[in-house]
Amino acid sequence: MFQSFVFEEPSSIITAISVIIFLYLAYLGISEIAGKHLQYSKFWNVNTNSGSSHSSNFMQGKLSSKIGMFMLYAPACLMGFASFLMYPDGGTRFMLLKSAVTIHFLKRVLEVLFIHKYSGGMILGSALLISSSYFMLAAVMIYIQHLTLGYMEPEVDLKFIGLLIFLVGISGNFYHHYLLSKLRGSKEKGYKIPQGGLFSMVICPHYLFEIICFIGISFISQTSFSFCCAVGVALYLSGRSYVTRKWYLSKFENFPKNVKALIPFVF
Repeated sequence: MFQSFVFEEPSSIITAISVIIFLYLAYLGISEIAGKHLQYSKFWNVNTNSGSSHSSNFMQGKLSSKIGMFMLYAPACLMGFASFLMYPDGGTRFMLLKSAVTIHFLKRVLEVLFIHKYSGGMILGSALLISSSYFMLAAVMIYIQHLTLGYMEPEVDLKFIGLLIFLVGISGNFYHHYLLSKLRGSKEKGYKIPQGGLFSMVICPHYLFEIICFIGISFISQTSFSFCCAVGVALYLSGRSYVTRKWYLSKFENFPKNVKALIPFVF
């Protein structure tokens, strides 16, 4: 049944890459729950090791949040723009995929520059890891879509449904990032309990809509790799939202217990 929704795999190597990226993202989600956090946002100064080697000390170097967050998304954004030059043709599905990937990361870059307000910092190692992961996801997803050109289309065409899902996801993600940016004044650094939108139901609605974005992209693409990316991102952000809720519960006595981590009423 799954085969009716996806393109035929161009090679067994692509299948192996899809499995690897899924396991990698799932591992990051499990690591978050286990307390080994990627060091940004609220968890930017955890997991430090004062007795590390010189190379480890370099990777533990601290960046400002703005520079670190820009590093996360700019390479993948540039990859998206470059794909239009590298693969100028390819039909409607390929154009939609390149556009969705580019718009997604361009939005994140613009938010970093003009929307977000920051406190704390980011560890260089985490910035490089996340940046390279996003770049690889964008580059490999676009390249695999290029490889499917000329293959028979899946029996069930999801690309326009995927476009609609993507637009819902990117709009909801932006809206909740905007609400987060309004929590602090220009000189405030502390955290507050978010209000508005779906924050009354879950503490990480921006993660929920990020997952919806990737589901939309996977529907546009309809490759096994893109579906593995969407499920892997969902697993990682589920772990991240779980520990974020635990953090709020530990920091705010008045944090409402009915507010879930990611999915209203469920989780």
